[in-house]
Amino acid sequence: MFHLILFEPEIAPNTGNIIRLCANTGSNLHLIRPLGFALTDKRLRRAGLDYREYAKVAEHESLQLCLDQLGQPRLLAISTRGRTSYDEHNYAAGDAILLGPETRGLPAQVLESLPDSQVLRIPMQPNNRSLNLSNAAAIVLYEAWRQLDFK
Repeated sequence: MFHLILFEPEIAPNTGNIIRLCANTGSNLHLIRPLGFALTDKRLRRAGLDYREYAKVAEHESLQLCLDQLGQPRLLAISTRGRTSYDEHNYAAGDAILLGPETRGLPAQVLESLPDSQVLRIPMQPNNRSLNLSNAAAIVLYEAWRQLDFK
């Protein structure tokens, strides 16, 4: 279905919530190292509850190695710097949705490597910095899945 890629995630409970999200949407989760926690972290397990067994989770040494392993899917970055709203994009099965670390977002070189049409934003009130990582992932992933009629 979809690949959700977390670039250097820092907060275990966010990743635990996203494991649960991926299990419930049939999406694959990819974690780009370094991680700010161990996958054995009890906070991660608590947030993901017993969904870890239902989610496909892979770790990768770099974003490039992850994309190579996935066969170079279309990469969609979620960033406050995006010009296109996430709901204006036409998603396709196999798309890879990329979110950055909680405290700093995606690096400029990653965003600059993509066409503007592949850097998406989630509308927010002016002067707010960002949404929680797991909330942002859920918003975009469910819109993508909705566009495919939840199949």
